[in-house]
Amino acid sequence: MKEHVYDTTYLRTRDFEEGKVLFETWDPNAKYTWDAGIAIGKFFQELKAGRLIGTQCLNCQRIMVPPRMFCEHCFLPADAWVPVEDTGTVVTFSLCYVTWDMNRLEEPQIPAVVAIDGASPGMGILHLLGEVDPKAVTIGMSVKAVWKPAEERTGSITDIRYFKPLGGF
Repeated sequence: MKEHVYDTTYLRTRDFEEGKVLFETWDPNAKYTWDAGIAIGKFFQELKAGRLIGTQCLNCQRIMVPPRMFCEHCFLPADAWVPVEDTGTVVTFSLCYVTWDMNRLEEPQIPAVVAIDGASPGMGILHLLGEVDPKAVTIGMSVKAVWKPAEERTGSITDIRYFKPLGGF
């Protein structure tokens, strides 16, 4: 059996400086676009207008928020657009003393899943709660969307600043 011997060659900074190694550096200037699709695209358009919408399955009558193009229960097209309220109920929440990028917070952020009024059970939006004492947040709390001013909206979920308790806390 023949034994292979490998010659290891290391690159040195001088090899690059003297042009002994062919290499190229460049700025690719990569540009791309992201298509939200029909359902989420329309959802974002409506958010920019200060409205929440869902889609309805005409077979089982489910109203889905955020909207989908088909019903996950009966696998048929969800082909009706339905306005829903910008109010809802806290389904679950957390008190977060650390941001997503690992910065500590003195006052917690309060992400919550909000079941939107007018949508079918099991439908919800993950968003922040605001204008509430963290100790006062409860599952079942009624909340309302606080919208950015119309001129600041961009057509994203952040067009809703946060949800605040209905009737104070």
